[in-house]
Amino acid sequence: MAVAYSIVIPAFNESAALPGTLSAVRAAMSAVEAEGGDGFRGPFRERFRGQFRGRGEIVVVDNNSSDDTAEVARAHGADRVVLEPVNQIGRARNAGAAGADASSPWLVFLDADTQLSAGVLGEALRRLSEGDAGGGARVELDAEVGIVPRLGCWLWEMISRRRNLAAGCFLFCRRDAFEAVGGFDLRYFVKEEIYLSSQLKRWAAERGTRFEVFQDPAIVTSTRKLDRFLREVPLILFVGLAPWAARTPRFCRYWYRQRGSAGA
Repeated sequence: MAVAYSIVIPAFNESAALPGTLSAVRAAMSAVEAEGGDGFRGPFRERFRGQFRGRGEIVVVDNNSSDDTAEVARAHGADRVVLEPVNQIGRARNAGAAGADASSPWLVFLDADTQLSAGVLGEALRRLSEGDAGGGARVELDAEVGIVPRLGCWLWEMISRRRNLAAGCFLFCRRDAFEAVGGFDLRYFVKEEIYLSSQLKRWAAERGTRFEVFQDPAIVTSTRKLDRFLREVPLILFVGLAPWAARTPRFCRYWYRQRGSAGA
C-alpha cells in the first residue's frame, strides 16, 4: 500500500519522551487507517469514512543528539530515522521531509513532546484530502502553569486564531506546497513555523484553497518549554518583536537550551 502521509518528528536528546510520543502516534495512525476508530466523533466519523486511502509512516530526525535518541526511535516504532548533524529546528524538519517516502503527498510535523490523537490526525488528513494546503490545530497544555505563562499562551492562541498561524508543535501540509515555498526557512533559528505558515497561506490563496488552524480537536503539548518562561520573558518578547533576532542563535537560547527540545 502506498504511503499517504509522513509524520516528521524532530528530536534532540529525546530518548525519554519518544516512547510515549511514538506510542500515541502509532495508536492515532491505527485508528485513522481503520476508517473511523475511537478518535472520531459524531458526524466526523461519516464525513471522513471512505475519503482516506493508504498508510502513514513515522520519520524521526535525530538532530545531533548526545543520547540514544536514534536507537530509542527505532525500538519504539519509527519507520525511518534520519540524522541531521546541524542542531537547528527548521533544518531538522526539512531533513525529515527530505528523508520521508518520496511518494508521500502529505507531511505532518510533530514535536517529540506532543501527544497526537486520532481526532487531530484525522482532521488534518481530512482537510488535506479535500485539497487544503495545510494548517495546524489549537494548542492545549498537558498540565497547569502559572499566570504569566498562561497569559503568554493565551496571547499566542489569539494571534494564531486571528492570523491562521500554526504552532511548531503541530503543522501539516501538502508536500507540493511545502516544496514550492522552499520548506522551513533556514535563516531562522526560531519562529520558522510562523514564516512557513505565512508562505503556505499565500500559496493557498493563489490557488483558491486554504491554510487554516482548526480549533477542535486541540493538540496537546508539554509544559516543559515553559519551565524557564518567567526568567526569559524579556528575551522571548525581544525575539517576538524583532524579526532579525530570530536569525541570531544567541538570542534564541530559550528554545535551544531547553533539555531535549527540538521544537519551538
